[in-house]
Amino acid sequence: MPTLFEERYETINRKYEALINRKNEKLFSDNGIYERYAYPVLTGDHAPLIWRYDLNPETNPFFMERLGVNAAFNSGAIEIDGTFYLVARMEGNDRKSFFAVAESKSGVDGFRLWDKPVVMPETEEPDTNVYDMRLTKHEDGWIYGVFCTERKDPNSSDLSSAVAQAGIARTKDLKTWERLPDLKSPSAQQRNVVLHPEFVNGKYAFYTRPQDSFIDAGSGGGIGLGLSKSMNPAVVEEETIVDYRAYHTIKEVKNGQGSAPIKTPQGWLHIAHGVRNTAAGLRYVVYAFMTDLEHPEKLTHSPGGHLIAPVGEERVGDVSNVAFINGVIARDNGDVYLYYASSDTRLHVATTTVDRLVDYVINTPEDPLRSYACVQQRIELVEKNVTYLNK
Repeated sequence: MPTLFEERYETINRKYEALINRKNEKLFSDNGIYERYAYPVLTGDHAPLIWRYDLNPETNPFFMERLGVNAAFNSGAIEIDGTFYLVARMEGNDRKSFFAVAESKSGVDGFRLWDKPVVMPETEEPDTNVYDMRLTKHEDGWIYGVFCTERKDPNSSDLSSAVAQAGIARTKDLKTWERLPDLKSPSAQQRNVVLHPEFVNGKYAFYTRPQDSFIDAGSGGGIGLGLSKSMNPAVVEEETIVDYRAYHTIKEVKNGQGSAPIKTPQGWLHIAHGVRNTAAGLRYVVYAFMTDLEHPEKLTHSPGGHLIAPVGEERVGDVSNVAFINGVIARDNGDVYLYYASSDTRLHVATTTVDRLVDYVINTPEDPLRSYACVQQRIELVEKNVTYLNK
């Protein structure tokens, strides 16, 4: 007769392999911009058994989970030699986040996490928590990971009060990481910082999100752009706002760059997140905009509304009503993979093409910012369609 340990191990391992090997299903798209998929690409259940269980029956006779994993979300993404890699934010049951690499050949299913999480070196002032890495394959030859590093606010007795800055590390293979000094900027706090993939005026360029405090953007006007002479250390002396926050929009509370922008003939294509307030709390959505190729600080196209918002079960999780993105892969053949998380719990993928996204960004009207103007905008579309249908 198999022991309780053996029975549980066999059952749980079978469920785990079925999850990893489950084929994803592309769903029909009503909006025509991208396609969602039936299943998340990463969840807490994707964490390997060797992370979570003591596999020695003598020390774990009941086959209990010793180090639980609560969630997998907010993942950086990169393609190397035809393989899709995610550097995911994994969150343990202890609330601490850490990075781990998952890889897949298809990009939509079959993601398997490496046996060990990323060992991210600490700075002289150790991080309490690290999360939400953006990956940039820079023209200098390095792959940079820029992420949020969080530490307790030393000037507050409030145990929820923190200081957030942009941590920086670089790698060649996603295995060995060299930690660089945190980004220095004029802002009190920084989150959602992304490195531009090319030099701008001979300098490294960072998309920033200046904040007055850990949660509130305060006087921070939106997504900024700042230049640094080097990466070691990276110092931004001035931030120019590229995409402003605006009252009664999807980005009235705060907004942040999602991933490194995609270079297209028409301009730099940006995927970002916007936050507004509701009676039920903050609502996060994904949106897009475009900037000039030669002057990435210059906004050229800004379609109104969201690109991706949480729907169905995506709206439920540890922090509900959230769609967040920090990983995008644009392949040489024009295919685009948008890795977005829902409700700080799980990671999804939506697929599209560069051409479709460019069409969306360039031809979708801007938010006219007033109800009356929005009605006029919609009537204009109605009348255009009626005229066409009556031909």
